[in-house]
Amino acid sequence: MSTSPVSPDARPEVPSDGVEQDILGPPYQRQTIDLGRDDEGPVVATLVSRRAATPTRNAVLYVHGFVDYFFQTHLADFYVERGWDFYAIDLRKYGRSLLPHQTPNFCRSLTEYFPELDEAARIIREQDRHDVLLVNAHSTGGLITPLWAHERRDRGLVDGLFLNSPFFDFNVAWLARRPAMAAITRLGRRQPYRIIPVGATTAYGRSLHADHDGEWRFDLTLKPLRGFGVRAGWLTAVWEGHRRIRAGLDIQVPVLVASSAASLRRGQVNELIHSADAVLDVAHMARWAPRLGRHVTLVRFDGGLHDLVLSPPAVRAKVFAELERWMGAYLPKPAPPNDAERPGRPAQSSEAAQPGRPAQSSEAAQPGRPAHPGEAAQPGRLTQPSEAAQPAEAARRTDREKRADQSAVR
Repeated sequence: MSTSPVSPDARPEVPSDGVEQDILGPPYQRQTIDLGRDDEGPVVATLVSRRAATPTRNAVLYVHGFVDYFFQTHLADFYVERGWDFYAIDLRKYGRSLLPHQTPNFCRSLTEYFPELDEAARIIREQDRHDVLLVNAHSTGGLITPLWAHERRDRGLVDGLFLNSPFFDFNVAWLARRPAMAAITRLGRRQPYRIIPVGATTAYGRSLHADHDGEWRFDLTLKPLRGFGVRAGWLTAVWEGHRRIRAGLDIQVPVLVASSAASLRRGQVNELIHSADAVLDVAHMARWAPRLGRHVTLVRFDGGLHDLVLSPPAVRAKVFAELERWMGAYLPKPAPPNDAERPGRPAQSSEAAQPGRPAQSSEAAQPGRPAHPGEAAQPGRLTQPSEAAQPAEAARRTDREKRADQSAVR
């Protein structure tokens, strides 16, 4: 679980190298990315990092969803225990990056997030000298990052994408969303900050937070149960992103799209909120996933929540097992750097104490390690089992060979 809620307002003085201790405590660090100004004033993003126990050339970048920020420390545990350095970015106007003068979570175009993703990739690859970069994105992050990966496909920034319940369409009936979005798009261009009533509830947030019906602790000032106001400009930006996905992308690296096996109908709140996606329609994810590129694997998990890694223990163990198998098949193995050390950025043990961090059960502390190998099998999975369990040699093939071998969309 995450640490107790901590407000980002009480920021310690930033040292000259720009790296400071994160609000999650050791071994998490963070640095601020200066993004200049927009119509509301100064803009920043925040890059959080945690090192694997031994130096490695492989790294993962986590990108959060809407009304969200990085707090899922057990997700970082999963990666660093497998020899990957972990990074997470709080995008502009989200979480750690939200400044007092800003409208929370607001943008006019999803391309506004590209500069901080570019800079995060530069820091990870050039400054911290990683050769392999996996992007792990959730929900709205799972919409933003494919668009970015497509636009940057000729730069070789990304080696794979894991999209956790990506936001590929609005969870409303077609007859409602098409005419409504046409009207909202016109309004969004004229009055981008206009709040649009969307009937938000606290049901999903309550199903997650430990003070209510869940097992997770997160800062309710950064991720309030009811969320923030939804603005016409943001809806317009998302709608344009959806249209771009539907038109088709050309992402040239392997993509894993994962979702729950079921969704709740809008306005439906019952016991299924603990075993289904209560935010988006998983059918939309399955429908539009093939438009991302030529090498896409789609996996569904019975009992999964909208954020799959926050699902009940048995389900998230299966999620981590499937992710580990996919990484082993399609991504290079973690390899130590030649010089074994990075000046000024020493490796940190994943066992470092984290003051204020609640004790975790063995299940939460050991994600992705089911008690029996048979638990890795996923009912309702759309890929063939042999495809997700290919030998490690597949990870060493050239991109040209992999695209030829895996031309069929999974």
